[in-house]
Amino acid sequence: MSAPYPLIPYGWADFRAIRLEGRLYVDKTRFIRPLENERFTFLIRPRRFGKSCWVSLLENYYDRNWAGEFEQVFGGTDIGRNPTEKRHSYVVLRFDFSAVNDVPETLEQEFEYYCNMELRGALKRNKDLFPDEDIRRILSAPSIHAKLNELFQCAGERRIRVYMLIDEYDNFANTILAHSGTEAYRALTHGGGFYRNFFATLKGGAGRSGGGLERLFITGVSPVTLDDVTTGFNIGKNISLRPEFNAVLGFTEAEVRSLFQTYRDAGAIDLDLETTLDVMREWYDGYRFAKSAEETVYNTDMVLYFLDAVMPNKPMPDTLIDDNVRIDYGKLRHLLTVSRQGAFSRGARGDAPRMERAFSRDAPADTPHMQEAADAVRLNGNFDLLRQVVGEGQADAEIQTSFPLERLDRRDNFLSLLHYFGLLSIREAVAGRTRLHIPNQTVRQLMHGHLRDAYDDVGVLSVDLLALADLLWRMAFKGEWRPVFEFLGNAVAEQTGIRDYLDGEKVIQGFLAAYLGVSRHFLLRTEPELNKGFSDICLEPLIAQYPELRHGYLIELKYLKRSEGASEAKVQAVVQEAEGQLRRYLADERLGRQYPSVRFTGLVVVFHGWEMVRRDVA
Repeated sequence: MSAPYPLIPYGWADFRAIRLEGRLYVDKTRFIRPLENERFTFLIRPRRFGKSCWVSLLENYYDRNWAGEFEQVFGGTDIGRNPTEKRHSYVVLRFDFSAVNDVPETLEQEFEYYCNMELRGALKRNKDLFPDEDIRRILSAPSIHAKLNELFQCAGERRIRVYMLIDEYDNFANTILAHSGTEAYRALTHGGGFYRNFFATLKGGAGRSGGGLERLFITGVSPVTLDDVTTGFNIGKNISLRPEFNAVLGFTEAEVRSLFQTYRDAGAIDLDLETTLDVMREWYDGYRFAKSAEETVYNTDMVLYFLDAVMPNKPMPDTLIDDNVRIDYGKLRHLLTVSRQGAFSRGARGDAPRMERAFSRDAPADTPHMQEAADAVRLNGNFDLLRQVVGEGQADAEIQTSFPLERLDRRDNFLSLLHYFGLLSIREAVAGRTRLHIPNQTVRQLMHGHLRDAYDDVGVLSVDLLALADLLWRMAFKGEWRPVFEFLGNAVAEQTGIRDYLDGEKVIQGFLAAYLGVSRHFLLRTEPELNKGFSDICLEPLIAQYPELRHGYLIELKYLKRSEGASEAKVQAVVQEAEGQLRRYLADERLGRQYPSVRFTGLVVVFHGWEMVRRDVA
């Protein structure tokens, strides 16, 4: 017996299958019309936002071979009620480069094999348009570049319209960069690299009259690779920051509310509507991709993960973050570290693979070359910017639409990359600058994880996170807060490498937040407004998930420069200042109203440089 409500298509990217099986679909087909105003387009969105499903939607709408199923697939949708003239009028050639085996030694052969397979399939599906001699001519060409040139030539001669879709265009390039280094990446994307030649072929097909390539749509997670392979994105328009496409992927507040209400009405969810939406908003919302966009959107994967977890009539999941949405730290690692002795990559130095093994999460603690690796690699300026963002929760920058790899050390470029990855989002425009912020609690936890990984990665601080999580559990359920700060204070005191990175109040704040964020029982906020002031760190208990929690904390951090000394009188003065602030924050009516059964404790933590010299109850 089928369920009396549409099943959740969690993890599905096949638009046709979703529609034919009657699974949940939030109608985004209205965005087809503005997209048709552009011929060659590029859309960047974070991982797990629904890019592949959108590409599948375009394939099903424009491919001439699916014309007979239009009503079954698009019936009831916005575009189904009012289709455009261009529907089902193209030979569609679709590539998904996440399907290409990204082993560097065989990448070119794998790329050739995959592209040839997709090309053969497209020609077979459209053999009524291409005479046998044209198909033989195309497929006999010696490389995929040559085959595409022949395809575009034949299509142009016969007035055949080709629409090329490329999903995850930068997938294997990013993997190569993260795990094989910059030299391997440059060989792929610069000079005579086969991937650069591939895009040169597309540019040729799109740029000449009668070239055959009439439309091109590309998705990815950053503009870096496309800038490198095309010397600037000059084969089309980057629509990623345009307000009319802000909600092409992701769910608006109204869409999430409608989804939740639909499943409540069907008897599949019995959670309180407003309480649950508060939780989902806190953890999944907050993404704005255009400065003038009027609303934010929720991450698609996160919403579907949550709905799938609570149906039918289940409680909220213990883990609010889907593991699949986590951004692989390896994709950021190469941007945060720099070798003291040169490039840190396979092929750049003979000992690079050995050093990489030393940094592996699976390497034993006594790996012989750990100290050698730690001495060889240090954290760079991008990491300094990352820890500043984690500490302050925001940064001002102009989002760049295009930049090559070698310019990622520029502040706006690196912050732009964090925006494209989904780690920062546009909050507002302030004095002519775009203010970015961490969009939600899920991303905040990811950022904290990246910070911890980076410290551990270069050997400046290694913390037993399981032991810390246990102490934080006791802090949440038993009110035993002091062991947590003793644990962190001792870790810093014993591992001297971290001291160079604890050089200011905001940095200390980000450091504490990163390790306090290991707990899954608190909602961690930095700089929340309380009673006309701003508490440094607030740990609010996750009552919606753990109603038995009775402890929350406000933490006021004070920082004394190492060069200025820390006499008892000076320490006592800042403690008294912090206690006065905490008394005011604790009197905020919102805390009592929102958490009537919770006791909030004010904590004063004083750092003298890197040293934690005081931890007291206010």
